[in-house]
Amino acid sequence: MNDRANSDARSLVFFLVGVVAVVALLTLWGGWALPVVIAAIFVMVMGHEFGHYITAKRAGMKVTDFFVGFGPVIWSTTRGETRYGVRALLLGGYVKVPGMTWGESLPAAQEKRTYRSATYPRKVLFASAGSLMHLVMALILAYASLAFIGSFSSSAVGVSAFTTWQGHKENAAQLAGLKIGDQIEAIDGERVTSPEELVNKVHHSVGDRLTLTVLRDGRTLTLHATPVAGGSLKVQGGALSKNAGYIGVGLQELSVRKSWYAAFPDAFSQIGSTVSLAVQAMVHVFSPGEFSSLFHQVASTSAAENTHNQLNRPESIVGVVRLAVQGSQSGPSVLLEILMIVNIFVGVLNMLPMLPLDGGYVAIATYERLRSHRGTSYHANLNLMAPFVYMFMTVLLVLFASTLYLDIVHPIANPFQ
Repeated sequence: MNDRANSDARSLVFFLVGVVAVVALLTLWGGWALPVVIAAIFVMVMGHEFGHYITAKRAGMKVTDFFVGFGPVIWSTTRGETRYGVRALLLGGYVKVPGMTWGESLPAAQEKRTYRSATYPRKVLFASAGSLMHLVMALILAYASLAFIGSFSSSAVGVSAFTTWQGHKENAAQLAGLKIGDQIEAIDGERVTSPEELVNKVHHSVGDRLTLTVLRDGRTLTLHATPVAGGSLKVQGGALSKNAGYIGVGLQELSVRKSWYAAFPDAFSQIGSTVSLAVQAMVHVFSPGEFSSLFHQVASTSAAENTHNQLNRPESIVGVVRLAVQGSQSGPSVLLEILMIVNIFVGVLNMLPMLPLDGGYVAIATYERLRSHRGTSYHANLNLMAPFVYMFMTVLLVLFASTLYLDIVHPIANPFQ
């Protein structure tokens, strides 16, 4: 027993050292965002499998394996009746429960704790728990983004920079006391809802003393600025309109946070709309026209690099990671939104009613339930479904290979630049 414990400890140490080394290499290669995104995807996989695991345990099923990844075992340990571990190919994960098919032979003593012996509601809950966990994780990400980080709003106009006026120590905005990061909420009592409104008001107020309502670090301030005619000013980088007024600020959209209670309905609304879009996108992805487009892009460089095609084509895990890393450069709210969308798309994909996806088990359990009568249980013959499963797996493989090739050879242009 001690030898086994020592072996598990050594395996864990080697695994952790390997993780640290990989994180260091990824950071050197792609900056801090790359390991963060990969870690987030790893957490998604763990969350998905934990959903299956906890529902199986609560339903009284026997869980023999809880693994992340496929292929050779990197590290594993056994606790109770379950073996936990990580395998070399981090392309998913699995929770193994005996009796997932009627053809599996098991000792009679284990039969009552198998998947096939569970009630219909427990089967459906176990099979769909992974996708439900993706929805939960997406909801947490959406709430965190809205309540703790905020999202950019065109109605939140902020000061991003000051223009240098030649011959002036300070421009009108600086003389008024404005600082970078200030949010200009109103001018002369009229609420500012866009940068264009502010610019238009200032342009038409040469020599007029404007009252600015400014939000700074949670405090509301009242400042006064007098626009100066552009014809009397000299600036670097271009001429100013002669008769328009200027105060000398650069404007930007600011990130606005929701209150902790207001973020809840907004997060649910965001999840609902994204699920709807994901369902529509899934229909598009598996349409004959989309596969024809993918084949055309694989065969033609010009088609692969066409902007319209890139905006509409699905992405592989390589493309998703690249997109998330690029999004992180635009701020944490963008990164969280991308991770939220990925969770929902993975959850919707997994519920397609075809094996080996989770939705396939839900479909089979439902079919068996409908065919069963009082006192008798119908058992579906999965061998009859084998040709359809192989066809679906082929479709998935073609989709995976095509998108992976395109994301490596013809990556989608950075949409955040």
